[in-house]
Amino acid sequence: MAIRGLLAATFIGWLVLASSVAGAAPALRLLVLESSPPMSYRDADGRLTGFSIEIARALCAEMGEQCVMEVTRLDQVLDLLAGGAADIAAVSLLDTPERRQRILLAQPYFRSRTLMFARPGVQPGAPGVRVAVVRGSAQERYAQAQSWELVGVATNGELGEPVVAGIAQVVLTPMATALALQRQPRFQQLGMQATVMDVPSLTGDASFGISPKRPELKTKVDAALERIKRNGVYDRINSQFLPFRVN
Repeated sequence: MAIRGLLAATFIGWLVLASSVAGAAPALRLLVLESSPPMSYRDADGRLTGFSIEIARALCAEMGEQCVMEVTRLDQVLDLLAGGAADIAAVSLLDTPERRQRILLAQPYFRSRTLMFARPGVQPGAPGVRVAVVRGSAQERYAQAQSWELVGVATNGELGEPVVAGIAQVVLTPMATALALQRQPRFQQLGMQATVMDVPSLTGDASFGISPKRPELKTKVDAALERIKRNGVYDRINSQFLPFRVN
């Protein structure tokens, strides 16, 4: 009888455990970039970190959600979110008509501006002048609308390569990621000057993207962002990764 009782108790325990696991909410799938310092990159130990990454971690903790980060490229973000292959894109997305049409945008988490790097006298649109942009970016969309010759790269971390190689003569990049570009010794040697692009489509609020198949997440993400701004977590992350205030 004792053995039967033990077996019965064990069986009930397994049922309770299985029920608990079955009822657990699945982890949120977060799209992130890994070569866009200081916003998102891998540190010396290979760990994903950066301003956007740590804001995403803080939001997940504030919402009480388990989150799994999946590395992608910027030009894949819209398709993955729109198709429901991911729940949130922890990527700084400017508000553009194309993005509004396909995905949801969370409350902005910082304000972004665009810089153009070029040598004095070099202008996009001039014969033989090519502009380096990240594929899938608002900068690429703007440059295409101007009919500029483009050299597309996969990540912000690669933007300096075409100009160092002499393939491109101009770079368009968000101001935040321009910090890392300006620290590259070979890029510094080019003597390129930065100009703020005073263009509405390249200046504005940047937000995380949310899959239209998970509209309820927008309310949760927006509320969590408000809380980390009030409790000081946002400011701590800002100071850790950026030398200026972005909020």
